Amino acid sequence: MKKIKVTRNTNKPIQKARLAIQSLFTLLSVWIGVEFYFFVTYLETGGKSFFMNRPPGVDGYLPISSLMSLRYTVATGDIHWAHPAGIFILLAIIFVSLVFGKSFCSWLCPVGLLSESLGDLGEKLFKRKIKMPKFLDYPLRSLKYLMLAFFAYVIFFAMDIVSLKMFLDSPYNQVADLKMYYFFAKISRFSLIVTVVLALLSVLFRNFWCRYLCPYGAFLSFFTFLSPYKIKRNISSCIDCEKCNKVCPSFINVAKAKYVISDECNSCLNCVDACPVKETLEFKSVITKKTLKPKAVAIGIVVIFMAVTGLGMLTGNWQNRMETTDYMIHMKNIESSTYSHPTGTEHLEEINKETSEMNINKERTKQ
Repeated sequence: MKKIKVTRNTNKPIQKARLAIQSLFTLLSVWIGVEFYFFVTYLETGGKSFFMNRPPGVDGYLPISSLMSLRYTVATGDIHWAHPAGIFILLAIIFVSLVFGKSFCSWLCPVGLLSESLGDLGEKLFKRKIKMPKFLDYPLRSLKYLMLAFFAYVIFFAMDIVSLKMFLDSPYNQVADLKMYYFFAKISRFSLIVTVVLALLSVLFRNFWCRYLCPYGAFLSFFTFLSPYKIKRNISSCIDCEKCNKVCPSFINVAKAKYVISDECNSCLNCVDACPVKETLEFKSVITKKTLKPKAVAIGIVVIFMAVTGLGMLTGNWQNRMETTDYMIHMKNIESSTYSHPTGTEHLEEINKETSEMNINKERTKQ
Protein backbone atom coordinates (compact mmCIF):
# COMPACT_ATOMS: atom_id res chain seq x y z
CA MET A 1 0.00 0.00 0.00
CA LYS A 2 1.38 3.36 -1.05
CA LYS A 3 2.02 5.77 1.81
CA ILE A 4 0.47 9.19 1.56
CA LYS A 5 2.87 12.06 2.12
CA VAL A 6 1.55 14.17 5.00
CA THR A 7 2.38 17.85 5.29
CA ARG A 8 1.86 19.14 8.79
CA ASN A 9 -0.58 21.95 9.39
CA THR A 10 1.49 24.89 10.64
CA ASN A 11 -1.26 27.53 10.66
CA LYS A 12 -1.68 29.34 13.97
CA PRO A 13 -4.87 28.39 15.85
CA ILE A 14 -7.60 31.02 15.88
CA GLN A 15 -9.37 29.97 19.09
CA LYS A 16 -7.55 32.46 21.33
CA ALA A 17 -8.57 35.28 19.00
CA ARG A 18 -12.15 33.98 18.95
CA LEU A 19 -12.24 33.89 22.75
CA ALA A 20 -10.82 37.43 22.89
CA ILE A 21 -13.50 38.73 20.50
CA GLN A 22 -16.25 36.90 22.41
CA SER A 23 -14.96 38.28 25.69
CA LEU A 24 -14.77 41.87 24.40
CA PHE A 25 -18.35 41.74 23.12
CA THR A 26 -19.45 40.21 26.42
CA LEU A 27 -17.73 43.02 28.35
CA LEU A 28 -19.46 45.51 26.05
CA SER A 29 -22.78 43.86 26.92
CA VAL A 30 -21.96 44.05 30.63
CA TRP A 31 -21.16 47.76 30.29
CA ILE A 32 -24.47 48.32 28.47
CA GLY A 33 -26.16 46.55 31.39
CA VAL A 34 -24.39 48.81 33.91
CA GLU A 35 -25.43 51.94 31.99
CA PHE A 36 -29.00 50.73 31.77
CA TYR A 37 -29.05 49.94 35.51
CA PHE A 38 -28.10 53.55 36.35
CA PHE A 39 -30.66 54.84 33.85
CA VAL A 40 -33.45 52.74 35.41
CA THR A 41 -32.36 53.74 38.94
CA TYR A 42 -32.57 57.40 37.89
CA LEU A 43 -36.15 56.83 36.71
CA GLU A 44 -37.09 54.91 39.87
CA THR A 45 -35.85 57.70 42.14
CA GLY A 46 -37.63 60.39 40.16
CA GLY A 47 -34.37 61.94 38.99
CA LYS A 48 -32.67 62.04 42.38
CA SER A 49 -29.87 59.55 41.70
CA PHE A 50 -26.85 59.55 39.39
CA PHE A 51 -27.95 60.09 35.76
CA MET A 52 -26.66 58.04 32.85
CA ASN A 53 -28.16 58.12 29.37
CA ARG A 54 -30.09 55.09 28.17
CA PRO A 55 -27.65 52.95 26.12
CA PRO A 56 -29.13 52.24 22.63
CA GLY A 57 -27.26 48.92 22.58
CA VAL A 58 -29.88 47.51 24.97
CA ASP A 59 -32.12 47.20 21.89
CA GLY A 60 -29.97 44.24 20.88
CA TYR A 61 -31.68 42.25 23.63
CA LEU A 62 -35.10 42.81 22.09
CA PRO A 63 -34.88 40.49 19.05
CA ILE A 64 -38.65 40.07 18.59
CA SER A 65 -39.26 43.82 18.64
CA SER A 66 -36.28 44.29 16.30
CA LEU A 67 -37.63 41.74 13.83
CA MET A 68 -41.03 43.44 13.91
CA SER A 69 -39.36 46.81 13.33
CA LEU A 70 -37.34 45.38 10.44
CA ARG A 71 -40.50 44.05 8.79
CA TYR A 72 -42.14 47.46 9.27
CA THR A 73 -39.10 49.19 7.72
CA VAL A 74 -39.10 46.87 4.70
CA ALA A 75 -42.85 47.41 4.19
CA THR A 76 -42.96 51.19 4.68
CA GLY A 77 -39.42 52.47 4.18
CA ASP A 78 -39.56 54.13 7.61
CA ILE A 79 -37.42 53.23 10.61
CA HIS A 80 -39.59 53.02 13.70
CA TRP A 81 -38.59 55.45 16.42
CA ALA A 82 -38.95 53.24 19.51
CA HIS A 83 -35.94 50.90 19.17
CA PRO A 84 -34.04 51.87 16.00
CA ALA A 85 -30.67 50.49 17.18
CA GLY A 86 -32.25 47.04 17.36
CA ILE A 87 -32.88 47.09 13.61
CA PHE A 88 -29.23 47.77 12.80
CA ILE A 89 -27.96 45.24 15.34
CA LEU A 90 -30.26 42.61 13.81
CA LEU A 91 -29.16 43.56 10.28
CA ALA A 92 -25.50 43.35 11.35
CA ILE A 93 -26.04 39.83 12.67
CA ILE A 94 -27.89 38.80 9.50
CA PHE A 95 -25.14 40.15 7.22
CA VAL A 96 -22.43 38.43 9.28
CA SER A 97 -24.41 35.18 8.99
CA LEU A 98 -24.92 35.59 5.24
CA VAL A 99 -21.17 35.84 4.71
CA PHE A 100 -19.71 33.57 7.39
CA GLY A 101 -22.59 31.30 8.41
CA LYS A 102 -24.00 31.18 11.95
CA SER A 103 -20.80 32.73 13.26
CA PHE A 104 -22.56 35.23 15.53
CA CYS A 105 -23.30 32.38 17.96
CA SER A 106 -19.65 31.41 18.40
CA TRP A 107 -17.85 34.73 17.84
CA LEU A 108 -20.03 37.52 19.26
CA CYS A 109 -22.94 36.23 21.35
CA PRO A 110 -22.45 36.62 25.16
CA VAL A 111 -24.88 33.75 25.79
CA GLY A 112 -22.77 31.65 23.44
CA LEU A 113 -19.68 32.39 25.54
CA LEU A 114 -21.53 31.48 28.74
CA SER A 115 -22.83 28.29 27.15
CA GLU A 116 -19.32 27.31 25.99
CA SER A 117 -17.89 28.02 29.45
CA LEU A 118 -20.51 25.81 31.10
CA GLY A 119 -19.75 23.10 28.54
CA ASP A 120 -16.01 23.35 29.29
CA LEU A 121 -16.81 23.00 32.99
CA GLY A 122 -18.84 19.88 32.24
CA GLU A 123 -15.99 18.31 30.27
CA LYS A 124 -13.59 18.93 33.16
CA LEU A 125 -16.01 17.43 35.66
CA PHE A 126 -16.97 14.36 33.62
CA LYS A 127 -13.65 14.00 31.73
CA ARG A 128 -15.55 13.70 28.42
CA LYS A 129 -18.30 15.15 26.25
CA ILE A 130 -21.71 13.72 27.07
CA LYS A 131 -23.82 13.38 23.95
CA MET A 132 -27.60 13.44 24.03
CA PRO A 133 -29.07 10.11 22.82
CA LYS A 134 -30.23 10.34 19.19
CA PHE A 135 -33.83 9.43 20.02
CA LEU A 136 -33.95 12.58 22.19
CA ASP A 137 -31.54 14.78 20.25
CA TYR A 138 -33.61 15.12 17.07
CA PRO A 139 -36.96 15.89 18.75
CA LEU A 140 -35.31 18.36 21.13
CA ARG A 141 -33.54 20.15 18.28
CA SER A 142 -36.92 20.77 16.69
CA LEU A 143 -38.08 22.82 19.71
CA LYS A 144 -36.17 25.96 18.71
CA TYR A 145 -37.65 25.77 15.22
CA LEU A 146 -41.16 25.38 16.61
CA MET A 147 -40.65 28.52 18.71
CA LEU A 148 -39.26 30.35 15.67
CA ALA A 149 -42.25 29.21 13.60
CA PHE A 150 -44.61 30.63 16.23
CA PHE A 151 -42.87 34.02 16.22
CA ALA A 152 -42.71 34.04 12.42
CA TYR A 153 -46.44 33.31 12.19
CA VAL A 154 -47.33 36.12 14.58
CA ILE A 155 -45.00 38.68 12.97
CA PHE A 156 -45.43 37.88 9.28
CA PHE A 157 -48.90 36.35 8.99
CA ALA A 158 -51.12 37.11 11.99
CA MET A 159 -50.37 40.85 11.95
CA ASP A 160 -50.88 43.23 9.05
CA ILE A 161 -48.88 46.47 8.80
CA VAL A 162 -51.54 48.44 10.70
CA SER A 163 -51.52 45.96 13.59
CA LEU A 164 -47.75 45.86 13.48
CA LYS A 165 -47.49 49.64 13.78
CA MET A 166 -50.01 49.56 16.63
CA PHE A 167 -47.78 47.12 18.48
CA LEU A 168 -44.62 49.13 17.79
CA ASP A 169 -46.36 52.32 18.97
CA SER A 170 -47.81 50.63 22.07
CA PRO A 171 -46.59 51.56 25.56
CA TYR A 172 -45.54 47.94 26.01
CA ASN A 173 -43.10 48.09 23.09
CA GLN A 174 -41.86 51.56 24.02
CA VAL A 175 -40.72 50.25 27.39
CA ALA A 176 -39.92 46.66 26.34
CA ASP A 177 -36.36 47.31 27.53
CA LEU A 178 -37.64 48.25 31.01
CA LYS A 179 -39.93 45.20 31.09
CA MET A 180 -36.95 43.00 30.16
CA TYR A 181 -34.86 44.61 32.91
CA TYR A 182 -37.51 43.94 35.55
CA PHE A 183 -37.91 40.35 34.39
CA PHE A 184 -34.35 39.72 35.56
CA ALA A 185 -34.17 42.28 38.38
CA LYS A 186 -37.36 40.90 39.95
CA ILE A 187 -37.07 37.37 38.65
CA SER A 188 -39.77 35.01 39.86
CA ARG A 189 -38.98 31.80 41.70
CA PHE A 190 -40.18 29.75 38.72
CA SER A 191 -38.03 31.70 36.23
CA LEU A 192 -35.01 31.40 38.52
CA ILE A 193 -35.51 27.63 38.81
CA VAL A 194 -35.80 27.32 35.02
CA THR A 195 -32.61 29.37 34.57
CA VAL A 196 -30.69 27.23 37.05
CA VAL A 197 -31.96 24.01 35.42
CA LEU A 198 -30.88 25.26 31.98
CA ALA A 199 -27.43 26.13 33.35
CA LEU A 200 -27.05 22.67 34.89
CA LEU A 201 -28.21 21.01 31.65
CA SER A 202 -25.61 23.11 29.78
CA VAL A 203 -22.92 21.69 32.08
CA LEU A 204 -24.13 18.16 31.40
CA PHE A 205 -24.90 18.59 27.69
CA ARG A 206 -22.70 21.12 25.88
CA ASN A 207 -24.60 24.08 24.39
CA PHE A 208 -27.97 22.77 25.64
CA TRP A 209 -29.73 26.13 25.31
CA CYS A 210 -28.17 26.98 21.95
CA ARG A 211 -28.73 23.52 20.46
CA TYR A 212 -32.28 22.91 21.59
CA LEU A 213 -34.07 26.08 22.68
CA CYS A 214 -32.63 29.26 21.15
CA PRO A 215 -35.00 30.60 18.43
CA TYR A 216 -32.40 33.23 17.49
CA GLY A 217 -29.96 30.47 16.56
CA ALA A 218 -32.72 28.72 14.60
CA PHE A 219 -33.36 31.96 12.70
CA LEU A 220 -29.67 32.36 11.83
CA SER A 221 -29.45 28.73 10.69
CA PHE A 222 -31.32 29.63 7.51
CA PHE A 223 -28.67 32.20 6.61
CA THR A 224 -26.00 29.56 7.21
CA PHE A 225 -27.36 27.61 4.25
CA LEU A 226 -27.24 30.77 2.10
CA SER A 227 -23.66 31.58 3.07
CA PRO A 228 -21.12 30.81 0.33
CA TYR A 229 -18.44 29.83 2.88
CA LYS A 230 -18.39 26.29 4.26
CA ILE A 231 -15.89 24.04 5.99
CA LYS A 232 -14.42 21.89 3.18
CA ARG A 233 -12.57 18.62 3.74
CA ASN A 234 -9.90 17.63 1.23
CA ILE A 235 -10.61 13.91 0.94
CA SER A 236 -7.29 13.09 -0.76
CA SER A 237 -5.14 14.47 2.07
CA CYS A 238 -7.39 13.48 4.99
CA ILE A 239 -5.76 10.84 7.23
CA ASP A 240 -9.03 9.91 9.01
CA CYS A 241 -7.70 10.83 12.46
CA GLU A 242 -11.15 12.25 13.35
CA LYS A 243 -9.64 14.97 15.54
CA CYS A 244 -12.11 17.36 13.91
CA ASN A 245 -15.03 15.31 15.24
CA LYS A 246 -13.59 15.27 18.75
CA VAL A 247 -13.39 19.06 19.02
CA CYS A 248 -16.66 19.96 17.23
CA PRO A 249 -18.99 21.47 19.87
CA SER A 250 -22.01 20.59 17.73
CA PHE A 251 -21.13 16.90 17.27
CA ILE A 252 -21.00 17.22 13.47
CA ASN A 253 -19.37 14.33 11.63
CA VAL A 254 -16.82 16.56 9.90
CA ALA A 255 -14.51 13.61 9.18
CA LYS A 256 -16.99 12.13 6.69
CA ALA A 257 -18.20 15.31 4.98
CA LYS A 258 -16.93 16.90 1.80
CA TYR A 259 -18.56 20.21 2.75
CA VAL A 260 -19.98 20.79 6.22
CA ILE A 261 -23.58 21.75 5.52
CA SER A 262 -25.37 21.72 8.85
CA ASP A 263 -27.74 24.01 10.72
CA GLU A 264 -25.68 23.32 13.85
CA CYS A 265 -22.36 24.56 12.43
CA ASN A 266 -21.38 27.83 14.14
CA SER A 267 -18.25 28.52 12.06
CA CYS A 268 -16.14 28.38 15.23
CA LEU A 269 -13.26 26.84 13.20
CA ASN A 270 -12.34 24.45 16.02
CA CYS A 271 -12.10 21.64 13.48
CA VAL A 272 -9.82 23.69 11.19
CA ASP A 273 -7.47 24.35 14.13
CA ALA A 274 -7.46 20.69 15.20
CA CYS A 275 -6.70 19.22 11.76
CA PRO A 276 -3.03 18.08 11.74
CA VAL A 277 -2.68 18.04 7.93
CA LYS A 278 -2.08 21.15 5.85
CA GLU A 279 -4.95 22.34 3.62
CA THR A 280 -7.21 19.45 4.57
CA LEU A 281 -9.90 21.41 6.41
CA GLU A 282 -10.48 24.89 5.03
CA PHE A 283 -13.11 27.61 5.20
CA LYS A 284 -13.83 27.78 1.50
CA SER A 285 -16.30 29.48 -0.84
CA VAL A 286 -18.47 27.03 -2.76
CA ILE A 287 -18.80 29.69 -5.48
CA THR A 288 -15.29 31.10 -6.04
CA LYS A 289 -13.46 28.08 -4.53
CA LYS A 290 -11.21 30.54 -2.69
CA THR A 291 -10.05 29.72 0.83
CA LEU A 292 -10.55 32.25 3.60
CA LYS A 293 -7.90 32.18 6.30
CA PRO A 294 -9.18 32.02 9.92
CA LYS A 295 -7.61 35.42 10.65
CA ALA A 296 -9.57 36.95 7.77
CA VAL A 297 -12.77 35.38 9.16
CA ALA A 298 -12.15 36.97 12.56
CA ILE A 299 -11.48 40.40 11.04
CA GLY A 300 -14.42 40.10 8.62
CA ILE A 301 -16.96 39.26 11.34
CA VAL A 302 -15.94 42.24 13.48
CA VAL A 303 -15.72 44.65 10.52
CA ILE A 304 -19.16 43.75 9.13
CA PHE A 305 -20.82 43.99 12.54
CA MET A 306 -19.18 47.34 13.34
CA ALA A 307 -19.86 48.73 9.86
CA VAL A 308 -23.60 48.01 9.91
CA THR A 309 -24.13 49.23 13.48
CA GLY A 310 -21.91 52.23 12.68
CA LEU A 311 -24.21 53.03 9.75
CA GLY A 312 -27.09 53.27 12.20
CA MET A 313 -25.12 55.76 14.29
CA LEU A 314 -23.97 57.84 11.32
CA THR A 315 -27.48 58.11 9.85
CA GLY A 316 -29.00 59.23 13.15
CA ASN A 317 -30.96 56.01 13.59
CA TRP A 318 -29.34 54.78 16.78
CA GLN A 319 -30.87 56.73 19.65
CA ASN A 320 -34.64 56.40 20.06
CA ARG A 321 -36.91 59.45 20.02
CA MET A 322 -38.06 59.21 23.61
CA GLU A 323 -37.11 61.85 26.15
CA THR A 324 -36.20 61.01 29.74
CA THR A 325 -39.44 62.74 30.79
CA ASP A 326 -41.36 60.28 28.59
CA TYR A 327 -39.71 57.41 30.44
CA MET A 328 -40.62 59.06 33.76
CA ILE A 329 -44.28 59.07 32.74
CA HIS A 330 -44.09 55.44 31.62
CA MET A 331 -42.38 54.42 34.86
CA LYS A 332 -45.32 55.71 36.92
CA ASN A 333 -47.76 53.51 35.01
CA ILE A 334 -45.60 50.53 34.08
CA GLU A 335 -47.53 48.09 36.28
CA SER A 336 -50.87 48.95 34.65
CA SER A 337 -52.63 46.71 32.10
CA THR A 338 -51.71 49.20 29.36
CA TYR A 339 -48.15 47.93 29.63
CA SER A 340 -49.03 44.25 29.53
CA HIS A 341 -48.12 42.11 26.54
CA PRO A 342 -50.74 42.42 23.74
CA THR A 343 -52.84 39.26 23.44
CA GLY A 344 -54.67 39.93 20.19
CA THR A 345 -55.84 42.49 17.62
CA GLU A 346 -58.58 43.84 19.90
CA HIS A 347 -56.05 44.32 22.67
CA LEU A 348 -53.75 46.11 20.23
CA GLU A 349 -56.58 48.44 19.20
CA GLU A 350 -57.35 49.17 22.85
CA ILE A 351 -53.66 49.89 23.55
CA ASN A 352 -53.44 52.10 20.46
CA LYS A 353 -56.44 54.13 21.66
CA GLU A 354 -54.94 54.53 25.12
CA THR A 355 -51.59 55.51 23.60
CA SER A 356 -53.27 58.22 21.49
CA GLU A 357 -55.02 59.59 24.58
CA MET A 358 -51.72 59.57 26.52
CA ASN A 359 -49.98 61.47 23.69
CA ILE A 360 -52.79 64.05 23.56
CA ASN A 361 -52.57 64.57 27.34
CA LYS A 362 -48.80 64.83 27.10
CA GLU A 363 -49.05 67.57 24.45
CA ARG A 364 -51.58 69.45 26.54
CA THR A 365 -49.24 69.26 29.55
CA LYS A 366 -46.34 70.68 27.49
CA GLN A 367 -48.51 73.57 26.35
